[in-house]
Amino acid sequence: MNAILRVMTTRYPELRDCLPDIELGYELLYNSFNQNGKLLLCGNGGSAADCEHVVGELMKGFMSNRPLSALIKSQFESEFPGEGIGLAERLQGALPAISLISHTALISAYANDVAPEMIFAQQVYGYGRPGDVLIAFSTSGNSINVLRALQVARVQGMKTIGFTGCSGVKMKSLCDVAICVPWEKTSDIQERHLPIYHALCSMLEEAFFPT
Repeated sequence: MNAILRVMTTRYPELRDCLPDIELGYELLYNSFNQNGKLLLCGNGGSAADCEHVVGELMKGFMSNRPLSALIKSQFESEFPGEGIGLAERLQGALPAISLISHTALISAYANDVAPEMIFAQQVYGYGRPGDVLIAFSTSGNSINVLRALQVARVQGMKTIGFTGCSGVKMKSLCDVAICVPWEKTSDIQERHLPIYHALCSMLEEAFFPT
């Protein structure tokens, strides 16, 4: 077992049953990023905050600083002599991730002009490409705007990972991987989602930005 997952299950032993799906989710994410894919994320309420949280861990250093390579630094210096190195040293390695809950003008316009349940689906249609991944958070597994996004992702040729609780039946049928924590209360589910996506982000950082 990966050392990061071992620590996670020591702290949260109830998540041991989720390990096979967590490992499958990691493989989907690793394969996508390794082939220059990107990650889209959607969810509502507290799960929307989780989307932003994941983006924050992937788009900059999480457990390490992710310095740019000497080659990339030299490219910056070649383009901007005298300041390129300083510019490059203030950048960090990133794994491309986009939270679909952040675009308030688009979301409010689409909800008003077309249909509220399509606010994430439209963005998946616009951003998503074959080989990309969609992470969808829904503690009930039944959030209609999240389900619509998953449907569009399937048509777009994307891979899908669902984060839900023990009763997220509708979501499970639309996901390549469904990580279902063994809880029913929203706050309990969200509390267990956090260590899982922290573990995934740590594993990805370890793989793509080894220290």
